[in-house]
Amino acid sequence: MSATTLPPMADVLAALAAGQRVLVIEDETDEATGCVLVAAERASEADVNFMAAEARGLVCMAITEARRALLQLPPMAANHRQRERYTVSIEAASGVSTGISAADRALTLRVAAAARAQPHDLVQPGHIFPVVAQPDGVLRRAGFAEACSDLPALAGRVAAGAYAMLLDDDGDLLRGPALLAFARHHGLPAVSISGLIHHRLLTESALCRTHSTELATPYGCFTVHAYHDAPVDALHLALVLGQPDPQRPVLTRVQAVEMQRDVLGFGAPALPAWNLERSLARIGAEGCGVLVLLDERESPQQRLERLAAPAAATPAPAFAQRALGVGAQILRDVGAHRLRLLSHPVPYRAVTGFDLEVTEFVPPC
Repeated sequence: MSATTLPPMADVLAALAAGQRVLVIEDETDEATGCVLVAAERASEADVNFMAAEARGLVCMAITEARRALLQLPPMAANHRQRERYTVSIEAASGVSTGISAADRALTLRVAAAARAQPHDLVQPGHIFPVVAQPDGVLRRAGFAEACSDLPALAGRVAAGAYAMLLDDDGDLLRGPALLAFARHHGLPAVSISGLIHHRLLTESALCRTHSTELATPYGCFTVHAYHDAPVDALHLALVLGQPDPQRPVLTRVQAVEMQRDVLGFGAPALPAWNLERSLARIGAEGCGVLVLLDERESPQQRLERLAAPAAATPAPAFAQRALGVGAQILRDVGAHRLRLLSHPVPYRAVTGFDLEVTEFVPPC
């Protein structure tokens, strides 16, 4: 697919503001997946019926953490490591019958997205499935929940979107060129998550570089840049050795600091890991590279779980998707655009929106 086939962002936002449906795709690759989106506060019976009959995926509602707290919706599962943060399913407390009809589900969406919505306006369980977006949306995680809350907000609507993934005739995810064919057939303006990221990067910033200093290590003298992450009040670090060339692949590692892996030095036996020391040593041997340390704090419960069952430690791909946005912004700022990534292979999504390219994965020996 080509980005030139997609309409201007202004057209997509105007359609959402007017209560129309749009198509959201991951990026312009042949493996991209997509969803149909409408601003939840404008969701109609026809919209829900279209999602069920034409898109065929589960009808979900992307919401912010602030709205989840406002509606007092507990998580669907106790395990917070899941890729999508589903809450308990919901139903409008009044005005519905069985709740499953398109009209009932549309009403539930509008009630949950209302400016004056309160917890007593909803009951659980129900037939709409809220998904909580990460703070700061696609700039933190390039996911559908984030895009489907960001886009209505940018269109001047409540930051809540009703969406359903697109499936093909066999029930598999619709991919690549078939997504744009679907959009043309139904007259839907399309937007990519990578394009949304790029739009937000051009118009706003989630991070601010606050400090830079030199740090002597056994592996070389690194320049350390500190970044304040205002949405979550966190401080991330970038350790840079040498001068990255934006045109040449640079050895790169992006990780959160974990006590088990980086302090105690062990992890899942079947999955060797790039820990802090090994990453610094490899970059030092290369003579040039970037190590990004993200302030993703482990809870006491997570530490206990990892100590009790190291073989069940969270695999790298789950973290990579969650941390893509913040890490990518930092890499972009230090001039690392083409990456030789110290990582097991990970299916990054919408990375082109940050002007980044992963040219190689370098797994630990």
